[in-house]
Amino acid sequence: MIDEFAKDDLRKRLRRNREALLWKLDGLSEYDTRRPLTVTGTNLLGLVKHVASVEARYFGEVFDRPSPEPLPRWQDHDGSDLWATENETRDQIIGFYRRTWEHSDATINELPLDAPGHVPWWPEPSPNTNLFAVMVHVLSESVRHAGHADILREGLDGRTGLRAEHEQRIDEEARAAHCAKIEQAARSAAPIRA
Repeated sequence: MIDEFAKDDLRKRLRRNREALLWKLDGLSEYDTRRPLTVTGTNLLGLVKHVASVEARYFGEVFDRPSPEPLPRWQDHDGSDLWATENETRDQIIGFYRRTWEHSDATINELPLDAPGHVPWWPEPSPNTNLFAVMVHVLSESVRHAGHADILREGLDGRTGLRAEHEQRIDEEARAAHCAKIEQAARSAAPIRA
């Protein structure tokens, strides 16, 4: 009974983070979803593509249930899952992510939490694992990248939050006052040296 409760809870949390990550794309131009927003090139659509690839691998290859989506061999990983090419559309990447959810959810639904899996890209001694550990790992990845997306989106237009229904109207004056208070505290704690 506890296994089904744990599985259901992890599945719900994973679904919530999937939706949050896609919500970060809402209302943005094609350029803003793709452009590099950090010095390492991190971008919103690339985060979606990356998380889709992570899910496809972990809930596919790890349990000998390969994704129906074409994926390069994990040994050939070159970082191309972190950004969208000019030939990939937003709809294609979102569609890939949604189809990956279906495949991932089928794996989660069909296997028990202690189902054995093998992660060849994990170093010894831990490549042998189980569905529970993979669910926790993938949930951690999705939380991490949804957080990245939240910060990137805040930098673009100030919008923050986990879900649209919890979003509050942006009060620019209140935000500016809050940031000024934090800046003052930082300067007072560690004076800037000339």
